[in-house]
Amino acid sequence: MSKPYYEFFCPVKVIAGHAALEHVPFELSILGVKRPMVITDKGVRGVGLLNHVEAAFGAADAEIAAIFDDVPPDSSLQTVRAAAQAYRAANCDAIIAIGGGSVIDTSKAVNILVSEGGDDLLVYSGAHVLKNPLKPLFVVPTTSGTGSETTAIAVISDTEKGVKMPFMSYFLMPNAAVLDPRMTLTLPAHITAMTGMDAMTHAVEAFTCLAHNPISDAYAQGAITKIAGNLLKVLDNPADADGRLELAQASTMAGVAFSNAMVGLVHALGHSLGAVCHLPHGLCMNLFLPYALEYNKDSNGDRIAELLLPLAGADVYAATPAAQRADRAIAEIKRLRDEIHVRCKLPRTLQETGKVSREQLDQIARLTLDDGAIIMNPKEADLGQIKAILELAWG
Repeated sequence: MSKPYYEFFCPVKVIAGHAALEHVPFELSILGVKRPMVITDKGVRGVGLLNHVEAAFGAADAEIAAIFDDVPPDSSLQTVRAAAQAYRAANCDAIIAIGGGSVIDTSKAVNILVSEGGDDLLVYSGAHVLKNPLKPLFVVPTTSGTGSETTAIAVISDTEKGVKMPFMSYFLMPNAAVLDPRMTLTLPAHITAMTGMDAMTHAVEAFTCLAHNPISDAYAQGAITKIAGNLLKVLDNPADADGRLELAQASTMAGVAFSNAMVGLVHALGHSLGAVCHLPHGLCMNLFLPYALEYNKDSNGDRIAELLLPLAGADVYAATPAAQRADRAIAEIKRLRDEIHVRCKLPRTLQETGKVSREQLDQIARLTLDDGAIIMNPKEADLGQIKAILELAWG
């Protein structure tokens, strides 16, 4: 059935390829940038990834005027203020974010302060509070998972109040996403696996939840095809630059898909598990994806069935009777999780994490019921049904 009305929006330029970084100085020069600031974390700097970026600026008019590498895994208001201060002190005129989700969120928030002025980020919290374009922001992801390089959202922790503050504005979207496989070649296997399953979940939920549309569907299916075809190859051969580039593109495509089509129950469960047990987001996605699909199947089995084509290819799709395709698609996701587990021990069940107790399941279920992501899930869920899914995922 075609949608009577939908909106699709993605103004982010994608600069991708084996020498994508070398194009960044030219892109910045078009915007009149002379003194960009790099925002990153100690890990990215420690493994030498900034060397590629600095080399790309070797013969450029612009120079990297400051490097802020003090972004923690869970960024805070204090971090954002400190980075904004460093930006102003060095008289910078743009931001290059080099890192994973926390670095990208931090950079978006820093951009609010340096563009709008002041030190109080909280006045901009919420949706569509910003009324003016911000300074140029280029994002160079060093993981292939979050898709934050194409989203209009940033989440920053208010550590004093113990809450995560959401910021949502089209002005937060970066000017460009730079996908260069050199930036993910050093990713350890378990992080490659977790971020790959994070991107897979973004794409699967974008395709199967209520707000999907024909354009987001194309991005989601493309992303699933790339992850299904390359994640295990890269785990077996971490130096596979072509495979790394495919995963980077898949993550960005999945980001475009879910920022337009939203996510559902897998994310609601994952957010809650992450809040209670402090597990990485990508791992939470891996734990819940097949069980949420099984729960949703009697509401949107036709959509889940269509996932079999990008997950397993045309031969398997054609050889599987239509009535069995949804089950086979879910089985393919379980098989992928098993294969990943063989390679890097990424947990498939709550029990395998060793960090979750049965006593916590009630709290996780209650939080899930209140999570905003559940609104777009194709099938409603009450507390008892959520607990039943958690029992399945317990293992």
